[in-house]
Amino acid sequence: MLVVAALGGNALLKRGEPLTAGAQRSNVKVAAKSLAEIVRAGHDLVITHGNGPQVGLLALQGAAYKPDEAYPLDVLGAETEGMIGYMIEQELENALGHDRPVATLLTQIVVDAADPAFSHPTKFVGPVYDQAEAESRAAAAGWRIAQDGEKWRRVVPSPKPLEIPDLRVIQLLLAQGVIVVCTGGGGIPVLRREDGSMIGVEAVIDKDAASALLAGQLGADALLLLTDVESIYQDFGTANAKPLSTLTVSEGRRLDMPAGSMGPKLAAACDFAEKGGVGGIGRLSDALAILEGNAGTRVLSGS
Repeated sequence: MLVVAALGGNALLKRGEPLTAGAQRSNVKVAAKSLAEIVRAGHDLVITHGNGPQVGLLALQGAAYKPDEAYPLDVLGAETEGMIGYMIEQELENALGHDRPVATLLTQIVVDAADPAFSHPTKFVGPVYDQAEAESRAAAAGWRIAQDGEKWRRVVPSPKPLEIPDLRVIQLLLAQGVIVVCTGGGGIPVLRREDGSMIGVEAVIDKDAASALLAGQLGADALLLLTDVESIYQDFGTANAKPLSTLTVSEGRRLDMPAGSMGPKLAAACDFAEKGGVGGIGRLSDALAILEGNAGTRVLSGS
């Protein structure tokens, strides 16, 4: 079975933790143990991951340069893909005793220049701030900001992923038995010009949407969207809340989930399941159990 596992932000950094290499490596080591269980169970594996805090931190560091010297978001996305991919690759190799090759691939994703997201940025990146500090930084750097829970963060465009030009490379690696870490942070956003060439664009693609596109184009059997919540809940946040172990695509699309957390994961699971695969949502520590139908929420095709 070919499994695409999308690691949520908690796999790299828990809210409130310092954005240090040590903290991230500690979390990745835990994630690698769960991912190794999938491989040991006999499955082929492709891993994707988020990068919001990391790309935001690099952008913040870049503010020390002159405005025309700061690196754009597509370049920062590529930097974080390499950094995070390196940690996942190394810790997964260690967890597997170096029995399987693991490779990280910087992955470009084509988006549309006319996507309305470019005029309505919504994707959170970077650290959280009090409102006054967020407004001060936004004024100095020309950011757009929005409220994230009780705090405030920078928001950037999040266009819809359309095409994965590097898909052939991923397929070649999988054919050779390689575990692939790719499409990190939703991939590097690029535009395809009229002459067929590509160029990067200032944006951050939603990791879950890109993972669903990747899983569908690879013909994967399962897409696991792994987070720190055990499952999708009906009436979440109320006294009547109850976990949902199985949903059809139509049932999933009728549920109203928060746009900043579970909403994109459920949408991605539905998009993938609609093509015939199984979309799984749940805790990272339950990854194999979700795949086997013993934990989390599984989204299946059908009405």
